[in-house]
Amino acid sequence: MLANGTVPRPRQGKPYVLTGGLALLPDGRERRADIIVGVDGRIAQVGGAANTGGDLDRIDISGRLVTPGLVDMHQHLDKTGVLRFTPNPSGTLQGAREAFARYARTAGPEDILRRAARTMARCLSRGTTAIRSHINVDKDAGFNGIESLAQLRSEWTDRLTLQLVAFMTPHPGQDLDWLMQNIDRAVQKADAVGGTPAVSEDPFRYMDILFGAAEKHGKPVDLHLDEHLDTRRPLFDAVFDRVRKFNMQGRTVLSHASVLSALPRDAYERIRDQILELDIGVVTLPAANLYLQGRDADTLPPRGLTRVADLVRSGVPIATASDNIQDPFVPTGSGDMLEIGRWTLLAGHLKGDELKAVHTMMTTIPARLMGLGGGYGLREGARADFLVTDCPDVDTLVAGGADAMTVFAGGRPVFETSAMAAAKEARRHKAEC
Repeated sequence: MLANGTVPRPRQGKPYVLTGGLALLPDGRERRADIIVGVDGRIAQVGGAANTGGDLDRIDISGRLVTPGLVDMHQHLDKTGVLRFTPNPSGTLQGAREAFARYARTAGPEDILRRAARTMARCLSRGTTAIRSHINVDKDAGFNGIESLAQLRSEWTDRLTLQLVAFMTPHPGQDLDWLMQNIDRAVQKADAVGGTPAVSEDPFRYMDILFGAAEKHGKPVDLHLDEHLDTRRPLFDAVFDRVRKFNMQGRTVLSHASVLSALPRDAYERIRDQILELDIGVVTLPAANLYLQGRDADTLPPRGLTRVADLVRSGVPIATASDNIQDPFVPTGSGDMLEIGRWTLLAGHLKGDELKAVHTMMTTIPARLMGLGGGYGLREGARADFLVTDCPDVDTLVAGGADAMTVFAGGRPVFETSAMAAAKEARRHKAEC
């Protein structure tokens, strides 16, 4: 370990072994384990004392924590960074939709590429090594967004795993014919099929189109579902019917699901039990739901999130994610999933002894929901995407972050932050006191 707390770089084109670190293993245990990374950018061995024979660079990371790269499974990279150009005076979901629709009519590929690449780089620098992004495909945006992000998916493959959701967006007054005519072309470019049924004028026909295309092309479904608090119009039962009809058990994700927090407990529990039965994933988006929901409440404005704590404790596979970053839907955001994790714990009424559970919500659970399988985590054969930090354990990493962190992607160190700045600030504060 270097004096400033960063990790020495291995020689290019050579295998190496990280020794002496505390590793977070796939079974959730934290234990001392040497990690060998091969020249192919994959983990060759994880063990208490790795066989270090041969031409290996030996890198001592004693006192450091090694964790898998963070997974942000719900972003909107076609929208990121447009806040200056898309005012949303109402601060509502509908106001944000209208603001971006106006902008999308003029947003060309170069504009999308530039903004999306900047956000991807910021996410990577903060430890995120996999992203799933919903990309608008509609009459306003056309195919500019999904074609641009497909290009970035290819160009960034050595640094970041990027999945695309063909987000087939319905518009007021639209008869869905345009979506029917264009969904096959969109889904062929994507990794999953998505949409937002609650704003469609015919949500049942709309969902049939989405699920039908997913079945036809062998892609999973990731819906924005019931991103509202109106207990008169939940659509969960209609989704469950289609999960069964199209055989999408274990291949469906419901993002937001905000209305679950407004439903009576017995109604919620009936829905929760079907989510468990059908092996459906849920994603909570605290930044968006805290910002957009409940603005019409005169007293005790709701938090707007789904029932995060109960879903976690009930065993529902629930992830957390950034959603929008600096656009009319969420005007803030840095791409830091650890920050989102803290928001999730606080706004979702989780407790201080559930910090590690929050970590799974931005690592192993979203990795599973994205289908990353054995290619993710600190295990043999997995892509070597991981973080080496100066934190003593996972709880500390989630609670306050790291002063020194090195991000590895595909076995290569791609970004590092130094403890020197934090130490300098601590000395200044001590002197002032």
